[in-house]
Amino acid sequence: MGFSQALSGLNAASSNLNVVSNNIANSQTVGFKSATAQFADVYAGAKVGLGVRVAAVMQNFTAGNLESTGRGLDLAISGSGFFRLEQAGQVVYSRNGQLTLTPEGYLQNALGARLLGANGAIQVPADGLQARPTEEVAVTLNLDSASDIITATFDPTDANTYSYANTATVFDSLGNAHELTMYFTKTGINTWEARTAIDGVVPATQSPQAVSFNTSGLLDGYAPSTFEFAMSNGAEDISFELDLAGSSQFGNDFEVASLTQSGYTAGSLVGLTVDQNGDIVGNYSNERKQVIGQVLLANFRSPEGLQPVGDNAWVETAASGQPLLGVAGVGQFGSLESGVVETSNVDLTKELVNLIVAQRNFQANAQSVKTQSDVLEQAVNLR
Repeated sequence: MGFSQALSGLNAASSNLNVVSNNIANSQTVGFKSATAQFADVYAGAKVGLGVRVAAVMQNFTAGNLESTGRGLDLAISGSGFFRLEQAGQVVYSRNGQLTLTPEGYLQNALGARLLGANGAIQVPADGLQARPTEEVAVTLNLDSASDIITATFDPTDANTYSYANTATVFDSLGNAHELTMYFTKTGINTWEARTAIDGVVPATQSPQAVSFNTSGLLDGYAPSTFEFAMSNGAEDISFELDLAGSSQFGNDFEVASLTQSGYTAGSLVGLTVDQNGDIVGNYSNERKQVIGQVLLANFRSPEGLQPVGDNAWVETAASGQPLLGVAGVGQFGSLESGVVETSNVDLTKELVNLIVAQRNFQANAQSVKTQSDVLEQAVNLR
């Protein structure tokens, strides 16, 4: 009798119910990928089939929707790729980017798996950003061509001995701020001199920087010069280059278009952000930013061959092939989005329909068993 066919159908339908139920159970699991049971008939050389079996449970790696959380360490991959994590000494791969910063500075998920970069587990340094002395001051300004030529000896305390002055803040090697004053004196037609003072002091040995313009009001043969100042507060002497590139001499008022300098005071880490290329950027209390690590993504030629190990993770197998590593947003790798998570790709409506179909399939195979039993009973009663 054909009990074996019906029994195989019951087993296959039960497996399908398990797959569908697991999809439904994980419909709210971040980074979860749904699965589908695939069936194959069984013949084994017989003319009449011997039933059905579950040939494989295929995972669906299509992307889920991105859902905003507003939390900087919640990451999602927009496109292809997996996060690489180290869990209990094993490298695992996941689409779940819900991370926290440990006291030791590691980025890890709720299960303790640490996010990996190019050189192992990413660790945010505990020390702050060291102070950087000013090494360049870049100023773009317009000097009024209608200004009078000044022949008097320069005196920073006498405004009649220079044409224009402006101030900026510079820093020494200890991160102390100092006031920089730049003086510009018109010495002839289309010719000027630039001097600098720190905290109101102009060194007696300072040589002014000659600045000349052509008849179109643009810099003529200009090269930046270096100014040096001795420090008495324990810091190194300040030495910076004054760059006036882009400055002009037109018949307009004195005006500074841009003013930047390269130094800053020390700062402590106040926050982290991750950009679309996976760069982990530290935000410091001195309003500076610095890249302190980079997330590397992994991809596989056959992601369906990955083996799920639970906790929103997979491990590589011979069927998946070895991982291909790369930077987010480059080539086949998707970009990283911060402040969002990737929701499960389970279509709950579709799974509920599948659940009904699987239930009917189970009931139909159960009815087949009952029918085979009735036929067998009638055959026995023939005697």
